[in-house]
Amino acid sequence: MLSRRLFLNGALGAGAVLASAPAPVAIAQTAQPQRKRVIVDSQVHIWQGNTPEHPWVPGSTAQMPEPFTIEKLIAAMDEAGVDRAVIVPPSWVGDRIDYALEAAKRYPQRLGVMGRLPLKTPQSPDELARWKAQPGMLGIRLTFLGPAAGMLTDGSTDWLWPAAERAGVPIMFLTAGTLPLFGTIAERHPQLTLIIDHMGISSQVVAQKKVPAAVDAAAALAKYPNVSIKLSAAPAYSSEPYPFSDMNGHIKRLFDAYGPQRSYWGSDVTQGFAKASYKERIAHFLQELKFLSEEDKDWVMGRAILARLNWK
Repeated sequence: MLSRRLFLNGALGAGAVLASAPAPVAIAQTAQPQRKRVIVDSQVHIWQGNTPEHPWVPGSTAQMPEPFTIEKLIAAMDEAGVDRAVIVPPSWVGDRIDYALEAAKRYPQRLGVMGRLPLKTPQSPDELARWKAQPGMLGIRLTFLGPAAGMLTDGSTDWLWPAAERAGVPIMFLTAGTLPLFGTIAERHPQLTLIIDHMGISSQVVAQKKVPAAVDAAAALAKYPNVSIKLSAAPAYSSEPYPFSDMNGHIKRLFDAYGPQRSYWGSDVTQGFAKASYKERIAHFLQELKFLSEEDKDWVMGRAILARLNWK
């Protein structure tokens, strides 16, 4: 039997050990860093001056008096916080895409090109695939305004839709009044990626006060899964200063029709550059469009266009 003295000494010793044991250490909860939202501009323009080496289309004028060069674009993107941008060569340079491709070559992680393609020379799917294989090329961008709209019905483009579908080449297009024709194209070529520019609006549509009808026509094409839309150029078509409140209902109408994964923000820099800064064009979507959730903004401001164009 343990003596009373030994028992007490043992108990006291155990108590001392327990008393001297370190208190549990509180583990600090480290806040997880927030994922940076990737901002991708679905349409910007760059161009050089009108020179014998780089002549413009005769009689055309640019959106700004001075050339908007590669260096100016990158500086503007850096200041505004834009990660990537899709270059659409402007109309006044014609079908030339060399300067746009030079930009993509110099900044391959930041710039891609939707190039103009001469439609009068039909190309096979293999030829289109090789055309798209040029470094930095993401697809085709076409304009069907004015007399050019006749190319949709005179047979000039009949070769393009099946060839682009088989070659996997996306097509962005700007048109006015002919959107229903693209419903037929989308239905006949369900694997062809078609992207409507500028919400289906053009300067002509604005002048004729037909914006609601144009937006309705664009929304009607949302039933085709291979059609998506650029919610671009809002400042240029608005009759109001920032935050361009007269455009917000149209943007919501189209967003509701297409959803976040088929809707793309685009600045259309340099159109209307004097009317809104680059930062304001971004803030318009991130701060003023209250119907967009944070996840919606992730898609609309970048993730969706990257996925649609398969831009890695």
